[in-house]
Amino acid sequence: MTKIIAGVLFCAVSIATASDVLWYRQEAANWNEALPIGNGRLGGMVFGGVQSDHFQLNEDTVWAGEKRDRNNPDAAKNLPEVRRLLFAGMPHEAEMLADKTIISTPRRLPPYQTLGDLRIVSNPGTVTGYRRELDLDTAIVRVTYTVGTANCAREYFSSAPDQVMVVRLTCDKPHFIDVTAMLNREIDAMTRFSGDDRIVLEGEAIARDPRHDQERPVGVKFQAVLQITQEGGKLGQSKDGKLSVEGANSATLFLAASTSFKPRDIDHDLLAAKRPYAELKARHIADYQRLFNRVKLSLGTAPAPDLPTDERLKRVAAGAEDLRLVEQYFQFGRYLLISCSRPGAMAATLQGLWNDKLEPSWDSKYTININTEMNYWPAEVTNLSELHEPLFDLIDLARPDGRRIAKTIYGARGFVLHHNTDIWGDAVPIDGVGSGIWAMGGAWLSLHLWDHYDFTRDKNFLASRGYPVMKEAAEFLLEYLVDDGKGHLVTGPSISPENTYVLPNGVSAKLCMGPYMDTEITRQLFTRVIDASTILGIDADFRAKVKTAMDRLPPFQIGKYGQLQEWMEDYDEKEPGHRHVSQLFALHPGDQITPRGTPDLAKAARATLERRLANGGGHTGWSRAWIINFWARLEDGDKAGDNVVALLGKSTQPNMLDTHPPFQIDGNFGGTAGIAEMLLQSHAGEISILPALPKSWSTGSVKGLHARGALEIDIDWKDGKASRVVLKSPLTSTQKVRFADGRVESVKLIAGKDAILGAR
Repeated sequence: MTKIIAGVLFCAVSIATASDVLWYRQEAANWNEALPIGNGRLGGMVFGGVQSDHFQLNEDTVWAGEKRDRNNPDAAKNLPEVRRLLFAGMPHEAEMLADKTIISTPRRLPPYQTLGDLRIVSNPGTVTGYRRELDLDTAIVRVTYTVGTANCAREYFSSAPDQVMVVRLTCDKPHFIDVTAMLNREIDAMTRFSGDDRIVLEGEAIARDPRHDQERPVGVKFQAVLQITQEGGKLGQSKDGKLSVEGANSATLFLAASTSFKPRDIDHDLLAAKRPYAELKARHIADYQRLFNRVKLSLGTAPAPDLPTDERLKRVAAGAEDLRLVEQYFQFGRYLLISCSRPGAMAATLQGLWNDKLEPSWDSKYTININTEMNYWPAEVTNLSELHEPLFDLIDLARPDGRRIAKTIYGARGFVLHHNTDIWGDAVPIDGVGSGIWAMGGAWLSLHLWDHYDFTRDKNFLASRGYPVMKEAAEFLLEYLVDDGKGHLVTGPSISPENTYVLPNGVSAKLCMGPYMDTEITRQLFTRVIDASTILGIDADFRAKVKTAMDRLPPFQIGKYGQLQEWMEDYDEKEPGHRHVSQLFALHPGDQITPRGTPDLAKAARATLERRLANGGGHTGWSRAWIINFWARLEDGDKAGDNVVALLGKSTQPNMLDTHPPFQIDGNFGGTAGIAEMLLQSHAGEISILPALPKSWSTGSVKGLHARGALEIDIDWKDGKASRVVLKSPLTSTQKVRFADGRVESVKLIAGKDAILGAR
């Protein structure tokens, strides 16, 4: 028996669980069980309690601190001596000098902070039939429950078209809604009433950790406003700053926010409260589905277990197969990107949009020695290209300080970013010598602009935005590189993020000259600058200069374990199972190592992975996600599939968010991108269909993935072989298509016309 009340479906019996719904039998006991919603700018974590409901809030510009000059004034004059010590084989002395004279003052950037909390309290009586779910198809969290004969529901979503977060409370029993709502924040904020139906929370995000060493306690000022409307009953205010609804048939809570960093007209945003709820909800769903519905994935026909998501994750951890959960994980990553990275919003941080702390782990900043880049690996391939834009905005935001630091520390043109940046685009080396002295962040980030061009083939974007950024990053590298005395150009001082090597005398160090990741990023960027300037027909002299420098970069070296060397010398790692596998940048996300193009290097990449994993590698979620992408590029589907299972079983929290631990969102995004790489690749001058399909994924389909060359591709497969492939493009071109059995076909594409390939 079912009934529909106020647009919510209630069922008297348990309903089947679709692969696009995360659901639970209980409210969230902690933040790692709460469910995320977001519209790119405004986010929340829904706990879903009935008697006491907690809705933790974020706005993407609530950061502590301020823009200030953090450059160490001693950096430039000590840089030559640090390099001399490293070339002389004295890394310990170089590290002590660099840590004192090059690391920024203060040493740490300010944190991203929570906006606060919305709490809803009620006492309806004994609750039965409780269910909490996140519907990935509609981006709505729902809580349904029964009290006596009354069927009640709550819906939560964050609307991009209306720029408000919404909570809707309904019940099929008249006058049953009795709740009290309040806004609060741990510190640095106060609340007040505004009119009869609004609470205002306002304050300033101030860093409290003494390691930030702020000269004065300042931060971004913020304001959040809660407005309540109800049908029936009455609305009241209490002396302790709460709004109450008594005897209502339904109530709707609207949350809007603004900051001094990006001011908004909150009164305008709260005009959403005048819209009928059905219209508000429909606008939200239509906007979201415009993005989400572009890609569909099916891994066979086996039904999903009729179990809550947390129980299914436990089953996978215990060894059970659940391909529907793999589908869900893939789509959950796309859901998260849609929810935390819309055009006009800030780029996704280390936690995307969702952070409940004033002093979060790693300050929830932009960690750009892999984590921020990994956040955007799914953007192009999973057909969410426009969601890449906030990352490009972040690069633009950081370039002015990047130019200043390039000149001030290195005496170089162009722009540089180190291993972290923030909402103000700080470019300085921070934290300490073991992580902060790594000048490749700007170069790596700039490669994302090439990827956007390569997937869209938008020459206007390449000319106006992509090439200028890449050129500036290359200008820096041309003047940052130094001769190693053997005819090669190397970077330095630098590190292989965030790893430690051991000298033959037993001394451990991180700082070095010419770590191979730097060389690989440099080669990748120089190649793209040459390609872009050729496509645009400009800068022939600069192109020649880049080509000359690229020819002097050190070649790859294979070490004593058959592995790709991480450093110029064949050092052992202090941690052979280290979470970073930086020397494999050339395999992924780079394209310098491929199984057929460079088979010896591909073999060495495999040996590198096997050595890392044999020594405990992949123990963080994002590292495991990168490993999935590595195995996919090596076309080993079973190993890639095994690591997908390991990611779900070992590094995924009950709410499906990734854990380092603690929570980092990059594992979700890297995992989603890795699943896409297993099904479709396009980096080696060809379209590769099902290049890394596990045996367990023998039958399935995927629709709407993107490939380089402005292609959209659908694939159906059976018994491990493609049965139908559809290629679509707005451009006319000829494409080389490779199938898993090694066959290659040349396909002529006509703009706007599908090319359909049969069984392979």
